[in-house]
Amino acid sequence: MHSNIPAPVILVTGAARRVGAEIARQLHASGARIALHYRHSATEADRLASQLNALRAESAFTFGGDLGVEGVPEQVAAAVLARFGRVDGLVNNASSFFPTEVGAIDRAAWDDLIGSNLKGPLFLSQALAPALRAQRGAIVNIVDIHAEQPLKHYLLYSVAKAGLAGLTRALALELAPEVRVNGVSPGPIDWPEDGQFSPAERERIVAHTLLQRTGSPADIACTVRFLLLDAPYITGQILAVDGGRSIHL
Repeated sequence: MHSNIPAPVILVTGAARRVGAEIARQLHASGARIALHYRHSATEADRLASQLNALRAESAFTFGGDLGVEGVPEQVAAAVLARFGRVDGLVNNASSFFPTEVGAIDRAAWDDLIGSNLKGPLFLSQALAPALRAQRGAIVNIVDIHAEQPLKHYLLYSVAKAGLAGLTRALALELAPEVRVNGVSPGPIDWPEDGQFSPAERERIVAHTLLQRTGSPADIACTVRFLLLDAPYITGQILAVDGGRSIHL
């Protein structure tokens, strides 16, 4: 960036690993300064910040916190604004994902899944709304194709993502015309690392995906980048990036 116009600042939640890290890398490569949020993965977040700062000094900083906990979204928002003085974009990517069987759903599962997938994005968006309005910025929420078609055995997760889809459309209405709000709904991208899906189940899901393969974190990241930086007349939309799976469930 050789001009005197400061680079835009984008906060990516859950940015330390996997899809979030790739979103951060692609936005950084587009010239943005990145606020990297993490919950537990401080080491990975610091490593990513070091990599990005090696490419452009003072272009990435880390911010920790559990966004499902009361007051934390506001603290993270304040810390990012204190560091950068502005926010131009917010990517609500942080997400817990685990099964919840009916009959065994408890308050802890509710707090974790609703907290990370719905409550955190709502309160973080609210806290940053004035700053985003000032910059005529944008929000992108990472939803899920199972917001529309629930995933069996994942009741609370599916409900939380359905809420996030509703939040995406409602925020687009509330924050217009200054702030655009859109969503990206991934299909099979990165399998969970804890073995939640067996090899046979993975094969079955891929077989039902029109493009007959899983996607990559880069597929999500380039769509997020498009919606944030290159789509000035798009708001209130949720774009499925799923290899065609959602029309063939």
